[in-house]
Amino acid sequence: MTEFLEVDGGRLAYDVSGQGRLIVLSHGMGDNRSAYRAVAERLKASGYRVACADLRGHGESTVGWASYTRTDTAGDLLALIRHLGGPAVIVGHSFSGGSATIAAAREPELVDAIVEIAPFTRAQKVDAKALLRNGRYRKGMTLLIGTAVLRNVGLWKRYLDHAYPDPKPAGYAAHVATLDTELSRPGRMAVVAKMGQSAPTDAGAVLGDIRCPALVIEGTLDPDWPSAEAEGAGIVAAMPEGLGRLELVEGAGHYAHVHFPDRVTEAIQTFLAAEAHN
Repeated sequence: MTEFLEVDGGRLAYDVSGQGRLIVLSHGMGDNRSAYRAVAERLKASGYRVACADLRGHGESTVGWASYTRTDTAGDLLALIRHLGGPAVIVGHSFSGGSATIAAAREPELVDAIVEIAPFTRAQKVDAKALLRNGRYRKGMTLLIGTAVLRNVGLWKRYLDHAYPDPKPAGYAAHVATLDTELSRPGRMAVVAKMGQSAPTDAGAVLGDIRCPALVIEGTLDPDWPSAEAEGAGIVAAMPEGLGRLELVEGAGHYAHVHFPDRVTEAIQTFLAAEAHN
């Protein structure tokens, strides 16, 4: 059942189920909270209280916010954790990976672990040489930049088709059809464009300030970087020594949690079990 939280500037939609340690799942730009459905079900079944939230300007959350930065989303996640009774683990995908970093650095008493899936957490530099030799990366960057500039739902759908390697996961077509409907509503693609143009410098600046354990999950076929493994390793290296670790999901693109929910859930559970015993 959808619930709503009123915060400064708008209203956030979320759902929560299960009992146990609180985990808040936050999706990436141009998506909605149903992307976590399979992971949420598995975490709930294994004894967690799971909250899935729609980003501001996405899903059932409202539009018309003053801004759409990772810092803004971090504030939204912290407000939800306070409302539900923290502390919590934050799992953030893509754009929200940076938000998880900021939330953990800002209010460590509310965030006891973070998981970042294919995160945009550091300032990106387009690698011109990689664009020439790496067709997957070249196509991904072209579609992402084109979506941000033109605010075109069709380009975003083409990006999703590229970012989910074949064979597509179960329910993929239905999920994209829902996103098509949502993003065709007034103002929605403007939100995606603003997020796409928002550099993750705010997140990168505080990577060294986190105080909780962190797991970075990367799909080996993610087209958003010349090497997803190298990007993930760079993020971990920027964290305080001993707090971060990297997990690779072979064959996954940018949406490992949707494509391979069993693998991603197992990685999260193993990480949290090890962290609890340290």
